[in-house]
Amino acid sequence: MSWLPDFSSLSFLQPKFLWLLLLIPLLSWLKGKFGGTPGVLFSTTNTVAKIGGRRRSRAGDFLTGLLYLSLGLLILALARPQLGKTITRTQASGVDIMLAIDVSRSMLSEDFTIGGQRANRLEAIKRVTEQFIQERPNDRIGIVAFAGRPYLVSPLTLDHDWLIENLDRTKIGLVEDGTAIGSALASASNRLKDKEAKSKLIVLLTDGDNNAGSVTPLTAAEAAKALGIKVYAIGSGSRGTAPYPFVDQFGRTIYRQIPVEFNEEGLKDIAKMTGGAYFRATDTQTLQNIFSEIDKLEKSKVEVQKVAQYRDLFPWLVAVGAVLLTTEVLLGQTLWRRLP
Repeated sequence: MSWLPDFSSLSFLQPKFLWLLLLIPLLSWLKGKFGGTPGVLFSTTNTVAKIGGRRRSRAGDFLTGLLYLSLGLLILALARPQLGKTITRTQASGVDIMLAIDVSRSMLSEDFTIGGQRANRLEAIKRVTEQFIQERPNDRIGIVAFAGRPYLVSPLTLDHDWLIENLDRTKIGLVEDGTAIGSALASASNRLKDKEAKSKLIVLLTDGDNNAGSVTPLTAAEAAKALGIKVYAIGSGSRGTAPYPFVDQFGRTIYRQIPVEFNEEGLKDIAKMTGGAYFRATDTQTLQNIFSEIDKLEKSKVEVQKVAQYRDLFPWLVAVGAVLLTTEVLLGQTLWRRLP
């Protein structure tokens, strides 16, 4: 492991010794007030009167500075400074989740609200799904979107920031229209089949009936069951009719009530066959409650390992302090030797 100077991670093992640093300004004050023992005695000050006006030599100041600096470094060494940090390693919970999200044109129906404002079904699902992802940081989660055919938005990943970015980019119209529920389940199951997880599940969010794709929903459900995958199916949208946006000849957005075509019994059969559950979400709050319920049903223990990595600066401070102290002694006894 390479070490770079990151002083934001500096800590002291024995911080109580830092109080000794207060001795340095105290010693400096005492030295200035009382001075040392005179090296030469004069019977009168007239002899050295003229010397007092001359600029003071800096040798003594430099040696004193070296002494105080070495003393400060040795005190810091006693406090045992350390550079490093504690790294927390969290293992995956063992729950793998594939989200299968319907992006057919019927998802443009605006029968949901977000923050008091009208929103279409896909916007509501994306908002609640993002919250669900954030609340399960230790699960591997992937996304398959589907309309007339499925396409992969994200494989299973623990990088949930990247996952949410891809979720935000998911929109209606990327593939031909339709509702290929069976093909979407088959695609999501294929992403889970080789994973050795404690629990594998698919959260299916759709607002219609299967009318596209080469795989029937029940066939895909049987395959998911054989792979040990549970399906939680969520039927999204109001019952009866829903407001759908149209653009008139003047470029204005108008709304018309269109009938909701929904195979609720088919989704119930899928969920029951795989050991999952079926839910109906007719508004944003209900959708949030459903995700909260799934979150409670599929919990697993997470293993957390903490590893402390520190570099002790004690030897370096002692070495530098000793060099400075030795330099002060040698200069004081040779080049800048003072009178005894």
